[in-house]
Amino acid sequence: MLSRKAEDYLEAILNVTAKKGYTRVKDVAIALGVKPSSVVEMLKKLNDMDYVVYRKYDGVILTVKGRELGSVIKDRHDTLKALLEIIQVPERIADKDACIMEHELETKTIEQLKNFVRFVQSAPDHPQWLDHFKTFCETGEHPCKVDKRKNIGSSEQENKLLTQINAD
Repeated sequence: MLSRKAEDYLEAILNVTAKKGYTRVKDVAIALGVKPSSVVEMLKKLNDMDYVVYRKYDGVILTVKGRELGSVIKDRHDTLKALLEIIQVPERIADKDACIMEHELETKTIEQLKNFVRFVQSAPDHPQWLDHFKTFCETGEHPCKVDKRKNIGSSEQENKLLTQINAD
């Protein structure tokens, strides 16, 4: 099993390669905010474990094994980031928190969160509860409670009218 740090490197290599078509030490260093010497050290370890092919001055490519694991980590990250954004976490924070969470959750948990995110994103209409949640985050009150308080008088009037209609 790889460390969280090693998984982050695989994900970064996958992302940079997807963007640029190739990955160099400098690209990984920038993506992860680390020194190039730290990248070289990790790439040598990942090369020894057959996750990457690293050659000095040629850059780095993921092996099939590295690409598969990097894709799983990226999918976890994307799922968690999307979930956090659904619940109104700002994008920058959602991205940072997804980086932390992606390594800690069980596969089944990620699977269910992914199902939930896909369910919300594929809803034919914008789900009303998302608007209610946004209002709740802004006001601290559930909009349905506020609506019920506003309609107290009208509900009593409706009941009286229904009683009169039923009596006739």
